[in-house]
Amino acid sequence: MGVHAAELPGAVVVGVDGTPWSLSALTWAVPEAVSRDVPLRLVHAVPPALSTPSGGDCDWDAVLVEAQDVATQTRRGVCVETASVVGSPGDVLERESADAAMVCIGARPPHAAGGRLFGGTASHLADHARCPVAIIRTGDDGRARVGGVVSVVLSDDPDNDDVVHLAMQEGRLRDATVRQIDRRVDSWIRRYPDVHVEVVSAGTGWVGHHDEDPHERQVGLAVVGTSDAGTLTSLAVPNCHPILGYPDCSVLLVRQATDEPAARPG
Repeated sequence: MGVHAAELPGAVVVGVDGTPWSLSALTWAVPEAVSRDVPLRLVHAVPPALSTPSGGDCDWDAVLVEAQDVATQTRRGVCVETASVVGSPGDVLERESADAAMVCIGARPPHAAGGRLFGGTASHLADHARCPVAIIRTGDDGRARVGGVVSVVLSDDPDNDDVVHLAMQEGRLRDATVRQIDRRVDSWIRRYPDVHVEVVSAGTGWVGHHDEDPHERQVGLAVVGTSDAGTLTSLAVPNCHPILGYPDCSVLLVRQATDEPAARPG
């Protein structure tokens, strides 16, 4: 299986490496690509020591074969592109992010990430990606840990409109409640009347109603902007962020676009 160059702009890129958590990220990403009507681009970053003399592109990549099978089983008819690229996952996916609608990766369990909440690839993308980045956690049952509400902070940050817009889109796509933690006066509620929205003030300790299902109260996906991305990977205590339970949940980072050119791997 060789490299298939992207023919449509704004693909949803998934970094795959054969691990269960990368496949969880892939499963989560399939509806993103389908809803946007863009290709799902599966990228396997191959260490230079394992690359072929021709430069790392191979006619048969077992990791990509497995990932493509998972993608088509998740949603038949999804447009899948594949690429085997020599380099570190962080560098490869950073370059991919220049043309992507979103980059998705699986979060390694803490024991596999040296005890850190996020590993090296997530840290690199939090600092350098040029598009939204989804960091999908995997639960003990092996499934993507994204159930529950979609939570987002309303703030006066320059990129907050993009952050909230994406959170609302995720609520619509995932048929999930969007919990807005309000730090500003204006609200997006009237703009998306078909999405169930909860608005709470930061620091109130809101945990939901006693008669609610605990699964419905937990945060499954936190959508955050550039200012949070800068400190995300240094957090050691989950509850030190205004989003309750963050970052003990999956994370969707909204990166501000830059004008810096970036080479696209071939």
